[in-house]
Amino acid sequence: MDSNYSAIPRHQYVELHAKDGFGSKNTSLRLISPDNENGYLNLQNVYDLDVEGGVDFDDLPLIFGKSESGSGIYGAVFNLTTSIIGAGIMALPATMKVLGLVLGVILIFLMGILSEISVELLVRFSVQCNASSYGEVVQAALGRTARILSEICIIVNNAGVLIVYLIIIGDVMSGSIRHLGVADQLLGHGVWDHRKLVILVVMVLFLAPLCYLDKIDSLSMTSAASVALAVLFVFVAFVIAIIKLVEGKIEAPRMAPDFGSKQAILDLLVVIPIMSNAYVCHFNVQPIYNELEGRSPHKMYRVGRMTTIICVLVYASTAIAGYLLFGKDTESDVLTNFDKDLGIRFSTALNYIVRIGYVFHLVLVFPVIHFSLRQTVDTLLFEGLNPLSESKKRCTVLTVVLLGLVYLGSTMIPNIWTVFKFTGATTAVSLGFTFPSLIALRLSKEGSRLSHGERFLSWLMLTLAIIVSLVGVIGNIYSIQSQSE
Repeated sequence: MDSNYSAIPRHQYVELHAKDGFGSKNTSLRLISPDNENGYLNLQNVYDLDVEGGVDFDDLPLIFGKSESGSGIYGAVFNLTTSIIGAGIMALPATMKVLGLVLGVILIFLMGILSEISVELLVRFSVQCNASSYGEVVQAALGRTARILSEICIIVNNAGVLIVYLIIIGDVMSGSIRHLGVADQLLGHGVWDHRKLVILVVMVLFLAPLCYLDKIDSLSMTSAASVALAVLFVFVAFVIAIIKLVEGKIEAPRMAPDFGSKQAILDLLVVIPIMSNAYVCHFNVQPIYNELEGRSPHKMYRVGRMTTIICVLVYASTAIAGYLLFGKDTESDVLTNFDKDLGIRFSTALNYIVRIGYVFHLVLVFPVIHFSLRQTVDTLLFEGLNPLSESKKRCTVLTVVLLGLVYLGSTMIPNIWTVFKFTGATTAVSLGFTFPSLIALRLSKEGSRLSHGERFLSWLMLTLAIIVSLVGVIGNIYSIQSQSE
């Protein structure tokens, strides 16, 4: 049968874009094609269609669906920044204690740059293969087995991160063996001394309602507040460090790693994967991109670059200030160091501001990480069913079960260093560097070509990821053996 119409080529599909709302003269149909530089090809104006009076949009529900506004650039930046700046920031001063100031700062900047490159590659090739999740782009490049492995990595990584958040909240509020909690200092001894009870109350009253939200754009305001609280923490810590430095109350910091003992070398092997863990946000890149208003790869690149600048500055400031303040006494969770006199005026008030402010930051970060955890578990277990946002019952059950498992994990794991050592050497480095570099190298053969510089950086990231994984695993094995001895 003859027809005046031609089929849309494979791997391409049609989208409708309306700058001033449907029915306006600016409304146009576009063909999404990975062969175009920006991924878009304008076919024709809707009003050029051979239909008297234009198009009756009410008669075309399957084409247009619901008109929903998405997240702006700044909302996306806040969500992506919140995905990065969480508990990892608390471990950075301790990494400085091991690496020294010079190497530590260099690695913070280097990891930030490489992470930003890997995010851009991930966005670019997700658009090329029309993937809406991290698992889908992995499957397009490496097959279904690799997708399942990547989703398992997301689950383990995110569950580990959420456990760390709860451990920090518990330690700060109810204290630990070596440190006083905020509740103890304010109210004296009481029922709040029980760490498990404090975590449970925080989870039921604050975390569960936020985690029940089914769209990541709904969390943009809480993400903005969490970023503000993180900046407040950095500002206070940095001001305290400068005051003490001017007054000559800070010991000279170590500038380079210590290779003088076996334990120092073991610490060095373990701490490098923890540094790689600091920038992992890749599991939330696709959900944030999907809800970005007027989304395009270049707009998402702007989001990634702005996020990286914020995170590098916050990380470097926190790591330097925390290490200068506490030196060789810096704990794996630097928040626990803020339970004693800092040697300046208003020390007690500043301690409370730092600790309570960061607890609220973690409460606001928690649902962003939980969102991608729940989405990934749903995809892995209930593939083929309707989206999670359309099934309140399934969303509720998954939320309750996951929160219960995370709570159970927080009661069994002793400290955040234990979690970071494991995830940093395995799941974090895989999600942040191994999979993105493999995706770029594989899919570049089928569509958008990599430049020589991009190909070099992809191989560099893959090589570094393998080295970090091997170093981390070896360091963890020797660390466990030394502790057992």
